Amino acid sequence: MKNMLAAFVSHVLRRITQKSARRVLVASRNYSNDATFEIKKCDLYLLEEGPPVTTVLTREEGLKYYRMMLTVRRMELKADQLYKQKFIRGFCHLCDGQEACCVGLEAGIKPSDHVITSYRSHGICYTRGISVRSILAELTGRRGGCAKGKGGSMHMYTKNFYGGNGIVGAQGPLAEAFNMAALWKLPCVFICENNLYGMGTSNERAAASTDYYKRGNFIPGLKVDGMDILCVREATKFAGDYCRSGKGPIVMELQTYRYHGHSMSDPGVSYRTREEIQEMRNKRDPITLLQDRMVNSKLTTVEELKEIGAEVRKEIDDAAQFATTDPEPRLEELGHHIYSSDPSFEVRGANPWIKFKSIS
Repeated sequence: MKNMLAAFVSHVLRRITQKSARRVLVASRNYSNDATFEIKKCDLYLLEEGPPVTTVLTREEGLKYYRMMLTVRRMELKADQLYKQKFIRGFCHLCDGQEACCVGLEAGIKPSDHVITSYRSHGICYTRGISVRSILAELTGRRGGCAKGKGGSMHMYTKNFYGGNGIVGAQGPLAEAFNMAALWKLPCVFICENNLYGMGTSNERAAASTDYYKRGNFIPGLKVDGMDILCVREATKFAGDYCRSGKGPIVMELQTYRYHGHSMSDPGVSYRTREEIQEMRNKRDPITLLQDRMVNSKLTTVEELKEIGAEVRKEIDDAAQFATTDPEPRLEELGHHIYSSDPSFEVRGANPWIKFKSIS
């Protein structure tokens, strides 16, 4: 028995020593602090100059962006799994493939800026500060969700973020119509996430002009490589500075790509080929593009990124466990939070014998 115990202790000590050695090895690597990268030039409309064609990425920024994009990717894949297991019901629009848009936009704006989105908004929910736990719990309709389990996939909210909208294009009028924004020179950035397809058709088959960055007519526009987080970041900074300088609104078209179908009822392969999707994954994936840049410029190593991947996977699994076990909202809470600061009042429901009360 003593020999077995001694062998076990020896084994544990050896593993601890090996782990410590690996940490020392990682700490001693000579990482670059930053690197300069070329980015694709944006197409311009009614603008004399645009965003820069080179940018600096620090090691800290790169690791942060990588972790955020990987978290959004894994979160969406987990949402797909939960939907197929029938934990998530109703509409659910996934944004895997478009991670450079949400993470790049957040990297280019300020926390105090206000964001209004369309319904494919899980990624922006996360980058705006909502936890994976709260997002997945909202998708499964649980009390721990960011909208108390009553909003679902298309209606999530947090400070300075005004959730998804179920009506296509509804976020435009909410953010201020083009005409009013131009008349009053409002500091609005109108963004079109052009993932090339609608529900069942490509944009070429649905639009006579696919230059969406020109659709503002009298409002300047940018066409941006939406698969490159650095390009999105620099274009967003440019657009924000343009608006804040008092010049009025601007339109940004982010050319991106979604891997899933339009929604969960759309297999996504009847109007495009599986080969096209795979080619985009192989050649234009936003996470892989950032990873290759960072590794090749010695900002990180493959081993370090694998460690981040393992941490992200655990975070997603823990969040999914919470989202499938947290209680659902109580029936009497159905009418709560209709208004943010009004006194309590009765809410008329479909059944005249059941009375609900709105509590802010």
